[in-house]
Amino acid sequence: MFTGIIEQNGRIENVAHEGTNVHFTVSAQFASELQVDQSVAHDGVCLTVVKLFQGSYVVTAIQETMERTSLGQWKEGSVVNLERCTQLGGRLDGHLVQGHVDTTAILHHVQDEGGSWVVEFTHEAHPEFVTVPKGSITVNGISLTVVDSKPEGFSVAIIPYTWEHTNLRMLEAGDRVNLEFDVIGKYVARVLSQQGRI
Repeated sequence: MFTGIIEQNGRIENVAHEGTNVHFTVSAQFASELQVDQSVAHDGVCLTVVKLFQGSYVVTAIQETMERTSLGQWKEGSVVNLERCTQLGGRLDGHLVQGHVDTTAILHHVQDEGGSWVVEFTHEAHPEFVTVPKGSITVNGISLTVVDSKPEGFSVAIIPYTWEHTNLRMLEAGDRVNLEFDVIGKYVARVLSQQGRI
């Protein structure tokens, strides 16, 4: 379980294909603190550490993960948002995030507000892809608050700290990002859908 509060950025140092699996070597400041078998969220995707090196580590993505997320865009030099799993008893500064990507979205537009940024994303309309104004959404692993919401997209407002300390600042219109919708909203939507009410 994660909170959507990014600890630091990592860098993809190597991408190695083995059958349908892809092994990513990631350099990060906290690499020396990790252990094999530990979970780390990478742009919101929960991946397990399988090897450790000095200053870097390896995670493996299976075919289903590659197809469901934006990891296929990663290459050597890509910057990714990193968060280690939350500890019981710690503060929940963002919201409950599972690290299970629901779908991807396209960055549609960035509006510079002269001190903050409003970023608009579009995604496939689906009954379980629910956002509400002032509700929570996870974009590339970042816990964000929804500004405007519609069935096929939403916008979020980005403060300077988040802009400077995540890879959002590097994205351009047309880039793909990972989305995890609020877990409570997903369960409510699933129940209503099963009852034929949405």
